Amino acid sequence: MKTKTLKQDKINVITLGCSKNLVDSENLITQLKANDYEVAHDSSEEDADIVVVNTCGFIDLAKQESVDTILQYAKVKSGGGIDKLFVTGCLSQRYKDELALEIPEVDAWFGTLELPGLLSRLNADYQSDLIGERLITTPPHYAYLKISEGCNRTCSFCAIPLMRGKHVSRPIESLVNEANNLAKRGVKELMLIAQELTYYGLDIYKKRALPKLLEALAEVEGIEWIRLHYAYPSKFPVEIFDVIAEQEKVCNYLDMPLQHAANGVLERMRRQITREETEALVKLAKEKVPGIAIRTTMLVGFPGETDEEFLELCHFVREMKFDRLGVFQYSHEENTLAHELTDDVPKEVKTERANHLMEIQQAISLQKNEEKVGKTLKVLFDRKEGGYFVGRTEFDSPEVDNEVLVDATDQYVRIGDFAEVLITEATDYDIFGKVV
Repeated sequence: MKTKTLKQDKINVITLGCSKNLVDSENLITQLKANDYEVAHDSSEEDADIVVVNTCGFIDLAKQESVDTILQYAKVKSGGGIDKLFVTGCLSQRYKDELALEIPEVDAWFGTLELPGLLSRLNADYQSDLIGERLITTPPHYAYLKISEGCNRTCSFCAIPLMRGKHVSRPIESLVNEANNLAKRGVKELMLIAQELTYYGLDIYKKRALPKLLEALAEVEGIEWIRLHYAYPSKFPVEIFDVIAEQEKVCNYLDMPLQHAANGVLERMRRQITREETEALVKLAKEKVPGIAIRTTMLVGFPGETDEEFLELCHFVREMKFDRLGVFQYSHEENTLAHELTDDVPKEVKTERANHLMEIQQAISLQKNEEKVGKTLKVLFDRKEGGYFVGRTEFDSPEVDNEVLVDATDQYVRIGDFAEVLITEATDYDIFGKVV
């Protein structure tokens, strides 16, 4: 149990969920430190007086993790281990009133856009001049750059607009300023994130402006890789492919969640695209950007998904041979359009389908990794783990994609540096090599 001899007013910020939540936590930490608070992030030490839990409310598993974490710290508070407990983020935005009744130990609940209110409750002043001065919790050589908030899409399964609101783009000048500040602190790789990248600029510039933003960010000195996450396939602005091909700093990488391939499921999901259009888009990407790595996610067990529709999805994945693929199981979310449908695919069937799809992708990943053996690739090294230096190529994003392992017993690389690596061995999801 915490003793009274420990320093007061130390805050532990706990982040759950996606990289967009991580950026929100980083902004909170930046503001708190500017107000002279001692702040830790995801600390396991029991020396904080105040805990702030930044929650995720995306699907059932994420919601349960958030609730479990809140309950964990509520118990610590009841035992005198902390003085205050605050909750923010998506789950709090969506279920604030219900949760307040269920977990009275929480001192206050805040939504996704209520940072000034949270700071005020912590007796901290919101300092608007800190926008663009964000401290980062990732390794110092890479950072996430959130280019917009919210989403205007109407996918029937998704609750994000309920929690994040309508799409709001950040001005190019603000993003370039933040990128410059990050580069001065040693960041070499920017991961552009948003709920929907391709919508960027429509609200403030009245046209899609992601290509213009990429060109501006490519001018930032010190930034060597720019990576694109979460692009919506319907009405995709194909000029983005031209920028990827032309700008050396923009990685040959695109994260484009497709969700499904059967037209019936896509229609029920309200994805505004057909399988035929999706195939044409993927083929166009590969034509315009030879060697591009496409990461996607699929959603199985959507209401009404038949065995035939799932098999069509499997065939599509085998045919398209995506470089990276993740799978979610459908979660029946209140107040979404899909909630009006019957959640008729049994849980065990959802699990079987997800596992089967990942088995297909595992074989594809192994094949693609084996094709890299004998090639020399540029690798950015993130960490040392066990007996290996662990890095990534431009075709891989941190946390979610494949990694390059270099034996640390007879080779040395500096964390945060690039190196040329000759690939010597391949497994399902990792490749091994020697520094050239």
